[in-house]
Amino acid sequence: MAARILHRLRHALGAEGAREERARDGGEAEDCPESSELEDDTEGLSTRLSGTLSFASHEDEDGDEDEDDEDGAGEEPGEPPEPTGEAAGAEDGGWDAAAKPPGGSLLTRQLQELWRKSRSSLAPQRLLFEVTSASVVSERSSKYVLYTIYLIRSGQFDKAPATIARRYSDFERLNRRLRSRFGCDMAGIAFPRKRLRRNFTAETIAKRSRAFEQFLSHLHSIAEIRRSPEFLEFFFLQDLRAAQRLTCTGMYREALATWANACRLQERLGVCGSGRFLLTLAGLAVCHQELDQLGEAHGCCEQALQLLEAQDSHPLLGPFLQAHVHLAWKVGKDKRRSEARLQGLQEAGLPLQQQPSLKECLIKEPLE
Repeated sequence: MAARILHRLRHALGAEGAREERARDGGEAEDCPESSELEDDTEGLSTRLSGTLSFASHEDEDGDEDEDDEDGAGEEPGEPPEPTGEAAGAEDGGWDAAAKPPGGSLLTRQLQELWRKSRSSLAPQRLLFEVTSASVVSERSSKYVLYTIYLIRSGQFDKAPATIARRYSDFERLNRRLRSRFGCDMAGIAFPRKRLRRNFTAETIAKRSRAFEQFLSHLHSIAEIRRSPEFLEFFFLQDLRAAQRLTCTGMYREALATWANACRLQERLGVCGSGRFLLTLAGLAVCHQELDQLGEAHGCCEQALQLLEAQDSHPLLGPFLQAHVHLAWKVGKDKRRSEARLQGLQEAGLPLQQQPSLKECLIKEPLE
């Protein structure tokens, strides 16, 4: 026993002397910390994991193992070996060796627990506005910059993003209309000023792109402005007018793409229960039907009838019911519920023979 203690003492003094000698030589090897703290900065999942980490080289580890073998040879059979390395750190107040094994197993268990907790909570989603491109457009009588803006929901992948293309005058008109109606709310919202020169330089375009992103994000953060017709129509009224014009001229494929983008814009803005959205579904149904995409047209009618479930006097209810019955018969779907509802409307005095079709409703609907 005494020989073992003397051997340990010599080893400790030798190690200390070696450290002093390296310090005098100018510190050839960089000192490594004896302990370190790991931190996971993932939002909502932050945790701290602490413990003694070993930075010893393989040579030191081999030497320690040889010494342990020599010490073990001189120990008495019934005496347990003294803790070394990480086990000694556990006794000194590091890890609890009985409850939390050191190393990767502790990290793995804690990450698994955090993953289970994170799956039970929904990440907050918000709408982002990103200017993806800006191009200078030259016409006969004017020259302007057209900004393409994506509407992106955070925390979700959009296979087909909703986009708009607007020029400075469009943003300025929106700013003027909102300030006349929401003067107090708009007081703290900045808007890029007009310039007499250098409007088409890359620097000006880049600064205005960032300013328009912040402008729209600030507007969307105010509930009264976010729900106002001025704000909503800035995004999808132009698409609705263009889609209506294309549908009336029989350009159904081009109209379908425009109706679809208007639909995505309204979904991102959270106005899927409005009259504009029902008109959009009618446009989608008509274009799908004209392009012989009957299943998609039937789905649009079903979605519209779900929104009209509690409305018996809406002008689009009769046309949607009639279109749904016709399409359901074409694609082999159940149409009894729509037939029963049509029968109820007829008994209530609605002349179904005089009801316009969905296409006629699209042509007659004024979009101002």
